[in-house]
Formats: sequence, structure tokens, C-alpha cells
Amino acid sequence: MSDVKIPAFFTTLEKIKPLYDWTYKVLMFVCKILLIGDILITCWSVAGRYIPFITDPHWSEEIVLTLMVYMTVLSASLAIRRGAHIRMTAFDRYLPPKVVKVLDLVADLAVMLLGVYLVIYGIRFCNSPLSLRGKYASLPGMSKVWQYLPVPVAGVSMIIFELEQVFQHLEAFWRPDQPGKEAAKV
Repeated sequence: MSDVKIPAFFTTLEKIKPLYDWTYKVLMFVCKILLIGDILITCWSVAGRYIPFITDPHWSEEIVLTLMVYMTVLSASLAIRRGAHIRMTAFDRYLPPKVVKVLDLVADLAVMLLGVYLVIYGIRFCNSPLSLRGKYASLPGMSKVWQYLPVPVAGVSMIIFELEQVFQHLEAFWRPDQPGKEAAKV
């Protein structure tokens, strides 16, 4: 590859940044809705236990836990986009900057592989008899697929945001005028 084509490649990638921004905002909105649902159902359940004329819904615990799982895995992918996920950086100041860049790239590739693993095995698990035939105890009409679906959904969202991080790392290698990896600002 010549030096002329590489910046053009990264310029092309910059054009899809609004798509990443939109995806981030949609996932953030979904997480907010899930949190609101969690809070409302929990308040309803607690009120139903102590206020005589309010009934405690029998399905509240399972639904609250399911919403919490969705919120957790989706917010983990949002942390990837912002660069806010947990990293071991204790030795970064002692290592040469190029080594830190390579290690950051390797770490993001490993997380992307985890996302691929979550998609593959999450889909397999969602299609398993346990998931397809299993039902919520308190909602017998609702399939357990909804309880296990966050695993492949999280994998897809992790892959999407890790792709952006990997491209930012590669861009930092080939464009010395660009600073190292920085968190995306939304």
C-alpha cells in the first residue's frame, strides 16, 4: 500500500462516523428506557408489598432481572465506544508509546474476538431446546429466548464499536499527525 491510499482509506472511514454516533445514541436511549422500566417495575413491586390496594405483580422479579441483563450488556458496548472499559494501564507510562499502541490494538482485537464468540455461542444458545422450550416461571407464555438474547446482541454491539477502535488504532500508526487513541466524543 502506498502512503497516498492509506489516508484516503481513513478519510472514507471518517464518513461513517455519523453512523457510529447514531448507533451509540440509539443504544444509550435503549439503556435509559430499560433503566426507567427497571425502576418503575421495582417501585410497583415494592409498593404492592406494603400498600394494601396495590397488587404486587408476580412477574416483576424475572422481568426486572431480564431488563437489567439487557442494560448491562448494552452499556458494556457503550463503554467500549467511550474508551471507559476497564484496562490495565499501570505500565503504560514505563513503556515506549509504540508498544502501548500495539498493546491497545491487541487488547481491542481480543475484545472483538470475545464479541464474535458471544455472537456465535449466543445464537446457538438462543436456538437450544432449553431456550426455545423454556418459559418464564411467572409468565408461562413468554419464551426464555428473551432472557438469553442479550448475549448475541451484546456481541454484535461490541464488534461494531471495537471495529471503530481498531480503525482508530491503525490510523494512529499510519498518520503520525493524529494523536493516539482517544475516546469518541458524542
